Amino acid sequence: MVEHLVADGELTDPRLRAALLRVPREVLLPHAYVRVSGPGADPIDWRLLDGSHPDDRAEWLDLVHSGDSVLLQRNGEPLSGLGRGPVTGGHMTSMSTCTPATVEALQRLGLEPGQRFLDLGTGPGITLALAAAVTGPGHATGVEADPHMSAFARRNLGRLDLGAEVVEGDALDGHATGAPYDRIHSGIGVSCLPPAWPAQLAPGGRLLTTLTTRTPSWPGQLSVTRTPKGGLRALLQGRPRGCRPLLGYRWLTAVDHRDRVRADPGRPRPTRLAPPADDAHGFWVAAAYLAPGLVRDFQAGAMTIVAPREDSWAVAGPGAGTVRVHGPRDVWAELEDLHDRWDRAGRPDTYHVEMPDGDGPQHVTSGTGRKALAWTLPPHAAVPRRSSSPARRGSPDSLQEGTP
Repeated sequence: MVEHLVADGELTDPRLRAALLRVPREVLLPHAYVRVSGPGADPIDWRLLDGSHPDDRAEWLDLVHSGDSVLLQRNGEPLSGLGRGPVTGGHMTSMSTCTPATVEALQRLGLEPGQRFLDLGTGPGITLALAAAVTGPGHATGVEADPHMSAFARRNLGRLDLGAEVVEGDALDGHATGAPYDRIHSGIGVSCLPPAWPAQLAPGGRLLTTLTTRTPSWPGQLSVTRTPKGGLRALLQGRPRGCRPLLGYRWLTAVDHRDRVRADPGRPRPTRLAPPADDAHGFWVAAAYLAPGLVRDFQAGAMTIVAPREDSWAVAGPGAGTVRVHGPRDVWAELEDLHDRWDRAGRPDTYHVEMPDGDGPQHVTSGTGRKALAWTLPPHAAVPRRSSSPARRGSPDSLQEGTP
C-alpha cells in the first residue's frame, strides 16, 4: 500500500511514510463489513469479516491494506461480540477514511514532532494514530461522539502505545481542554466552519475540513490558518473526494431517477458547453453553491446531472455540441451560464472565505471586482449533533447517493 502511494506521487512526506509503515492497521480495523447488495438496495445485505477467523483472514488483510475505506459499524451498534458472516439491514455509521485522502490531508497540514494535534470525528482512529506517530506521545487527541466507537478506538489505540487520547464528545465543539492546537483535522463534513474550531487554533496553526453541500458530487476542502498576530486566512478548493457529513444529514440523490433517465434522457438541443472536465474542481464547487439542488449520477455512461426536487435532468450528448434536457428546470442552461461566469472570473480554482469573529455569516469570493464569483456559506443544517466517521466520496454505503 505504501509503495503504491509513493509510486503514484501521493505520498511524499518521509515522516508520514514512516508512520504508515509503523502503525499496524489491522489492530485498529479488526473486522470489516463488505457490502453484498448493489446500489439502491433496501434493505442492504452485508457480510462481516472477522480478522481473527482463519476463513476470513486473507480477504480481511487484503481489504485493510488496500487503501480503500473500511466499513466498521451499522446503525451505531456496539462493536464487541460482532458475529461474522451475512447480515441484512442497516446503514454504515462509521468507517475508516480511504488512505489517499488521509495522506493528502495530513501532508497538507504539515505535521511535525511536538505539535498539538486535534482530530474531530476520529472514528476508528487511523488518522489519529498516524498523527500521533509523527507528533509524539501526548500530543494527539481525537474526539468521537459515538460511545461504542470512541471506546473501540481508545481500546485499540491503547494496544499500539502511541500516546494518543480519544475523548467522547461532540466534534462541533472541538475539545477546549487541550487547546490551543497547532493542527486541527476534521473527519466530518460541515456546511460552514463551527466557531469553536478556529477559536481553538494556535497562532501559526492550520485547520482542514470538508465543506459539504446538499450534493455529495462536488465537495470542497476548507483550509484555515491563524496568523502569528491572531487573524484568520481561509481558502476553499474543490476536491475529488471528501468526508461524510454529520449523521442525519440528508443528501440529494440521483438514484431514484436513474431508470427514468435511461428510459427518457430528454429532448436534444444544441449547447455551447462541452461537458466540463471532472478535474475542473473550481467550477464544480462553485456549481454546488451557485446552481444548488443538483447531483451528478456518476454511474451513468454520459455526464448526467439531476435536479431531483424539480424532476429535471440533463444528459450530455449524444454528439459533440448537443445535450438532452428534461423537465421544468433547464439544468444544462444553468451550467452554461455559470461556466461563462466562471470563465469571466478567470477560472478560479481557489476561493477566499471571510471568517468573522463568533458565529456570523461566512462569505466566499473568487476575488475582487464585479466579475468575481461570490456566495455565502449556509448555516449548519438542523441534524442530530453526532459526528460520523470519515469516508471518501463514493464509499460503498454512499453508492445510493449517485456517486461513484
